[in-house]
Amino acid sequence: MHRVLLLRRLYSSVPPSRRLSQSAAVAADRIDASVLPIMPPFDYTPPPYLGPRAAEIVRKRSEFLSPSISYLYKNPLNIVDGKMQYLFDEDGRRYLDAFGGIATVSCGHCHPDIVEAIINQTKRLQHPTVLYLNHAVADFAEALASKFPGDLKVVFFTNSGTEANELAMMIARVYTGCHDIISVRNAYHGNAAGSMGATAQSNWKFNVIQTGMHHALNPDQYRGIFGSAGEKYAKDVEEIIDFGTSGRVAGFISEAIQGVGGVMELAPGYLPAVYRTIKKAGGLFIADEVQAGFARTGSHFWGFEAHGVVPDIVTSAKGAGNGIPIGAVVTTPEIARVLTQRCYFNTFGGNPVCTAAGHAVLKVIEKENLQENALVVGSYLKDQLKALQDKHDIIGDVRGRGLMLGVELVTDRQQKTPAKTEILHAMETMKDMGVLVGKGGFYGNVFRITPPLCFSKEDADFFLDVMDIALSKI
Repeated sequence: MHRVLLLRRLYSSVPPSRRLSQSAAVAADRIDASVLPIMPPFDYTPPPYLGPRAAEIVRKRSEFLSPSISYLYKNPLNIVDGKMQYLFDEDGRRYLDAFGGIATVSCGHCHPDIVEAIINQTKRLQHPTVLYLNHAVADFAEALASKFPGDLKVVFFTNSGTEANELAMMIARVYTGCHDIISVRNAYHGNAAGSMGATAQSNWKFNVIQTGMHHALNPDQYRGIFGSAGEKYAKDVEEIIDFGTSGRVAGFISEAIQGVGGVMELAPGYLPAVYRTIKKAGGLFIADEVQAGFARTGSHFWGFEAHGVVPDIVTSAKGAGNGIPIGAVVTTPEIARVLTQRCYFNTFGGNPVCTAAGHAVLKVIEKENLQENALVVGSYLKDQLKALQDKHDIIGDVRGRGLMLGVELVTDRQQKTPAKTEILHAMETMKDMGVLVGKGGFYGNVFRITPPLCFSKEDADFFLDVMDIALSKI
């Protein structure tokens, strides 16, 4: 009883924007209040929310939206406000967003510079067809192209990562005259028919059978049969070409770090070996940077750069617009010319509002040194997560780069048995204490830690304290 009273006293003394949720106060009854983490201070209070409550929104969603939509938590959060690395629910309670960065937000929720760019452009012009000129589109294309190595300098704008990957695969097929494309098992490339076929997550909802699509052995350093020997995994691509195709392919598509697949960084040496094989077969390499791109890995602006390769086509989206729907395909002038043989047109891809947002994102990343922050804070967070691994047997693996990190939970380290139920309990406990984190991986047992790039060391410490407590309660 004394612990409950102490907890209530602590709860009532904290300003509303820093409080735990009511459900957290109940959940925290199982936690020693003297070690209950307090969120770092943040100088922002959202305006009062007067809209419908969570229960009413759930009712409407269940009646009018797709039944395939799922929720992260037993009691879904009604998020009504956001500022930088924090989100606020219908009662004004603040949550540290350790996941939304990969979803859309690279620079922080409602970043003032990006909001201003969107508003200013919206006031002037929202949507002329690309058959007219507008400087916002060309300016962002030039700025984006400057971030790429080699001859990657021609940009096609799309509305999403799915659309970008669909376009990239079509370009590869038109350019090579081949239909066969190889992707990596456990990957995720989108939600349209072609990109779902490339996704290759067997037994998952994303896989759709597509002709000409081949799935190579995943170079999984944690569960794979060859460990970190990337070139051994690459042999499977050779065999697919030798025995599964005519000897030629249109291309190979891969993430440098599998996001939905559980923040799985491809084994060293894999991509260079595959590139050589694909080139011999006349194909193009497509680097899917939808999740790892835009400085998220810290060490490099693009994930593929850490592997010492230069792709033929690069796709990006999500954080490119900091919440605004925009994607891009970047390739060489030679490859880009093949679309003059087809009637390709995109009504909204590259509209002035979205490109103004994208250009503002690049400026903010540079102005606020967010790539360096991703490296410094991400490296610190990864080191501390490894320390937690020494403390908690349920942590089987810690991996990733920068602010794209994964923590895989297992009930048996030797057998690597996925802790599928345990991770759900941990996520609920972390949410109750004010931290939102994602999950993924083939078995759904991997924490996906992908916050906005403005995530601070103080945020990392709070996150670590919360995860430590959550794992101790399993």
